[in-house]
Amino acid sequence: FGYDTGVISGAMLPMKRAFDLTPEEQEVVVSSTVLAAFLSSLVGGTLNQAWGRKTCCLVSAAIFFLGSLLLWCAWDVPSLVVGRVVVGAGIGLASLTTPIYIAEMAVPHWRGTLVTVNTFLVTFGQFFAGMVDGILDQIWPQSGWRYMLGLGALPAVIMYVGFLPLPESPRWLVLRGRNEEALQVLQRYRMTDDDAEEEIGEIRQSMQTEQQRATTEQQQQQQQQRTDVEQQALPDGPPKPPTDPLQQQPDSSDTTASSASPTMDETDLIEDATITSMDDEPIPNQQHEEETTLQRIFGMLNDKPTRRALVLGCGLMLVQQFSGINTVMYYAASIYEMSQFDETTAVWLSGFTALALALGVGGSIYLVDRTGRRRLVLLSLAAVTVSLFGLGLSFYLARVWSEPVVKVIGDDCQAQPGAMVWSGETEYCYDCTQLPGCGFCGGHCVAGDENGPFDLNLCPPAGLGGADAEHDKNQIKWVYKACANPAGDLSVFFMVAYLFAFGIGMGGMPWTITSEIYPLRYRSLAVSCSTATNWIGNLVVAATFLSISSPQVLTAYGAFWLYALVALAGYVWLYFCLPETKGLSLEEIEALFAHDHHGSGQRHKNAYSGYNFVGESDTSYENDDDSDGRDELSMPPFAAMGSSGDEEDDINLETKQ
Repeated sequence: FGYDTGVISGAMLPMKRAFDLTPEEQEVVVSSTVLAAFLSSLVGGTLNQAWGRKTCCLVSAAIFFLGSLLLWCAWDVPSLVVGRVVVGAGIGLASLTTPIYIAEMAVPHWRGTLVTVNTFLVTFGQFFAGMVDGILDQIWPQSGWRYMLGLGALPAVIMYVGFLPLPESPRWLVLRGRNEEALQVLQRYRMTDDDAEEEIGEIRQSMQTEQQRATTEQQQQQQQQRTDVEQQALPDGPPKPPTDPLQQQPDSSDTTASSASPTMDETDLIEDATITSMDDEPIPNQQHEEETTLQRIFGMLNDKPTRRALVLGCGLMLVQQFSGINTVMYYAASIYEMSQFDETTAVWLSGFTALALALGVGGSIYLVDRTGRRRLVLLSLAAVTVSLFGLGLSFYLARVWSEPVVKVIGDDCQAQPGAMVWSGETEYCYDCTQLPGCGFCGGHCVAGDENGPFDLNLCPPAGLGGADAEHDKNQIKWVYKACANPAGDLSVFFMVAYLFAFGIGMGGMPWTITSEIYPLRYRSLAVSCSTATNWIGNLVVAATFLSISSPQVLTAYGAFWLYALVALAGYVWLYFCLPETKGLSLEEIEALFAHDHHGSGQRHKNAYSGYNFVGESDTSYENDDDSDGRDELSMPPFAAMGSSGDEEDDINLETKQ
C-alpha cells in the first residue's frame, strides 16, 4: 500500500519524458489509481461482511501483485493507466480492511498504537519508494520507472505470505455466529481465558443491546404511524391536548427511555446470558445478514448513533485529504521543480521529505495512547495550517526574489494567458520560465528551449559574460524551466515541517478513529463509506492539483494557501465535534455515540441499558483518572456545557449499581 502510493512521485518525471505526458495525462495517471481505490473501497464493505477481514487482505495482496506486473510491462499511456487502476483496486480494499482487522484484534490499551503502526508502515513504504526512485533514476535514467513500478510486486508477496498464518477477526466470527472460533482466537491473543470470555460477552451484549434499541425504535415508528392514521380518521380531527396539568400525557422522552432501556434485573440477565452462552447459535441481531446492501445502507443512515459517527468519520477523512497531503505524496518531485530545483535534485528531495511524514507518524505511535486521539488531531492541524501558509509564502518569495525581467521579446513570452488571480504579466525570471517555450537570459525573456534561445542575438551582451563577447551558446547564461531561487531552502523547510506536522496527528489518527467509532453491526459498511470518502477527496486533490497550481489558475502559492484555509476550518470544526476515545473498548465507544452529548471523551456508560461497561460500580466519573485535568484540547466545549445534569444522574445511577 505505502510503496504503491509513494512510488509515483519519483517515477512521474521519467515517465513524463518517456511518454511525453501532458499535465492532464499526468493527472489521469495519478488519479486513475485513486478512482479505482475509491470504487474498491465502496464495495469493500460488502466484501468484508461476506468474506471476512483476513480473506479481503489476501485478495488485496494478490491484486497488488497483478497490478505491479502490468505496470512493469506498460508500453503506452493506456496500458499504464490500466496497471494503475488494478493497483488502485488493491489499495482501496487494503486501506479499508487492515485498520478494521487491527482494531478488532487488539486489546483497548494497544489498539490506537497498533492501528497507528499500520499507518507508520504505510508512510515508511512511501519513503522507501522515494529512495528506490532516486537510485533507479540514477542507474537507468530512461527506463528506471519500469523497475520503480514493477518492484511493487515484492511487498505484495510479503503481505500475502504474512497474512496466511493469521486468524480471522473474532468480532467478525461472532457476527457470523461462530462464537467458539471467536473464543479460541481471543484465548490465543489475550492474557487469560477469563479476559477472552469477558470480551466475547461484551461483544455479544453490545450486539443484543443494539438489536433491542433498533427494534424499539422501529416499534415506536410503527406505533406513531398507526396513531397518526387513527387521528386523521376521526371526524373532528386529532384531539386537542388537555389543559389540566394533571391530565397531561407523560413526557414522550421518558416513555422512550423506559421502553428502550431494560431494567437492572433485565440487564443482569442479558449479561449472564451473553457471557455464559457460548454455543454457535446466532444472536438476535444477526438477522441483518439476510438484508440486502441497500437495506443495510438505509438502516445505517436511519440509526442516529451510527449516523453521528459516520458524519464525524467522513468529515475527518475530508479534512485529511483537502489539507493537501497527497499533492505532496504524488507530486513532491513536481513541486520541487516548481520551486526551481533541477530534476535529479527534485527526485531525491521528494524521497527524503517523505521521511518526515514517517517520523511524524512514528512519533504518534508513542503518543496516541498517552496523549489521546483528539489532542493529536488538533495540534497536528494547527501546525499543518502554519506550515501550509509558510509553504505558500516560500513559493511567492521564489517568484518576487527571482531576477526581474527588463525586456520581453516575442508575443508568446509577454504574459500568462487567462491568469485568474494575478496580472499574468512577465515581471520576473520565475514568470518567464513558467511560460512554455520561453527562457531567461540577462534580464530578457525570449523564446527558446532547453538547448538555448532560438536566436542568440536576443540575449544582451551582459548575459554573455562581457560587452565584447561573441554570441556563443556555450557562453550564454541561459535559464530554462528553473531560475535561481533564494527561497529554495525555505520551501524545503516548510515542506518537511508540513509532512512532520501532518504525520504526528492527521496522518494516522483519522484511520485510527474511524476504525473505532462504528458499531459492529454496521462497522464494515460504515468504514467502507469513510474510506470511500477519503479516496474521493484524494481523487479530487490528485486530479486538480496541477491545474489549480498552474500560473493560469491559483498559482502554486495560491493552491497551498487554499489548503491551509481548509486545515484551519477543519481545526475549528473538530475542536467542537471530536470526542476522545483513548482507553475505551470498541463496545464502550459504540455506547458513547448513543449519547446526545457524546464529545466529552469520558468513560461513558451504555446509553441504552444503563449498564456500566467500565465495571467500576463503586466509582463516579469524578474519580476516573481519565477525567482529571482535562483542558480545551481534551474535551469539546459543547460536551462540557450540555451534560452537567445528565452526568449527575449517571453518577447517581452508577453509585447505586
